[in-house]
Amino acid sequence: MLKRRILDTLKTWKETPGHAPLVIAGIRQCGKTYISQQFAQENYKHVAYINFIKQEERKTAFYGSKDVDAIILNLSAQMRGTQFVPGETCIILDEIQDCPEARTALKFFKEDGRYDVIATGSLLGVQGYGQETKKGRVRNGHETNGSSVPVGYEQIVEMYPLDFEEFLWANGMGTDVIDALKRCMEEATPVPDGIHVAMKTLLNRYIAVGGLPAAVNALLETNNMNAVDSVWKSILREYRSDMVKYASDKDKPYIRACFNAVPKMLAKENKKYQYTKVEGGGRGEYYKGSLQWLEDADIIRRCYNTSITGLPLEGNAIENNFKVYAADIGLLVAMLGPAARVDILQGNLGGFKGAIYENLMADTLTKKGQSLYFFQKESGLELDFLVRYKGECVPMEVKARSARAKSIATVRKHPEKYGVRHFIKFGDYNIGRDGDLLTLPNYMQFLLDLAPEDVELEAINMAALSRIARERLQ
Repeated sequence: MLKRRILDTLKTWKETPGHAPLVIAGIRQCGKTYISQQFAQENYKHVAYINFIKQEERKTAFYGSKDVDAIILNLSAQMRGTQFVPGETCIILDEIQDCPEARTALKFFKEDGRYDVIATGSLLGVQGYGQETKKGRVRNGHETNGSSVPVGYEQIVEMYPLDFEEFLWANGMGTDVIDALKRCMEEATPVPDGIHVAMKTLLNRYIAVGGLPAAVNALLETNNMNAVDSVWKSILREYRSDMVKYASDKDKPYIRACFNAVPKMLAKENKKYQYTKVEGGGRGEYYKGSLQWLEDADIIRRCYNTSITGLPLEGNAIENNFKVYAADIGLLVAMLGPAARVDILQGNLGGFKGAIYENLMADTLTKKGQSLYFFQKESGLELDFLVRYKGECVPMEVKARSARAKSIATVRKHPEKYGVRHFIKFGDYNIGRDGDLLTLPNYMQFLLDLAPEDVELEAINMAALSRIARERLQ
């Protein structure tokens, strides 16, 4: 059983008075079904599990009236033996994207308050799902009402594949090693050689396997990369099947083309995503919506160029200038073929190694809930990533080996121009510091604390303000 940090989020949700139904979104096969069932079984006396793909007949319980009593009555008739007890039953609505009427019903479960509901879905953001419809539709002979996303009546959390720390937990690493790494990072002192070498090996395994639970379990159970390869082949088939099942007919070939082009774009010296490079003669009007479909399905992540090296990063992003990374490092490696895993483990990455380690950084930041930004000028100056770190805009360079970061050197020489005071460089190094530049090994990316800064507001003395105002009015 893999330890997942999202369990803490689920516990907080359950303990919050008056909580809304919980919607767990995320890329397919990241563990949403397993974690929701595990949590429900450990925290409720009764669990009612519904999978709308495997149990299509369950959809009829949500057609027509959205009254909770009517829904429960219909489900009880379909699910003999399942007990629906107020305050003691958790209802899991798995693959809810296949039953928009069930998503609409979450509003009424929130207003009713007798049952906890956890919904999961892999394609909640794709075009056409959850949009309000003016007319009902006929499904399996039943007239359905128009459905819409119940804004304000649900709590949405994003679940990701395993990050590197969760992968370390899965491999049996204790808190003592991780705490030692944190101390080394805080004090900017080298990691002991024994730990340093082992961590590099574990990082290479994580890159080769990725964070999807099925692939990680295949590694842990067999210690064989052929088993990992078989899992990823199945996952890739499933992703491509979704592109056929949920996308419109006219978009299907363009979505597949955009998906297949991700490694090709990252292999370029200039990694900016260019529609003309997807296929010969490609144009943005063909591929713009298709790329958006992949992003909404959580399969890819965009990294936007910024106009300046300053905060807020969102406000400085250039809309049509971006890179595209795979949502999980294992997905990118799987797209490169099984030989890529052997090369990663043996250190024979060739010219593609830079793209792999950049995608690893994008993977790390995404799983920390961060949007992705970089800085590039026509002169060739480029900073791989910009992050808000301890209240500042901090450039982060990522190297597969121990190469010099020329762009960081340029920016460091001109603090008055770029307004940057601290830099972090990741690569095949141990820890070191050179003034404003902190050098860290790639395996330490997961230790970055990117949580928003705590800001305590001073109290304003309203009584004193009123007194001053009265004096002024006299």
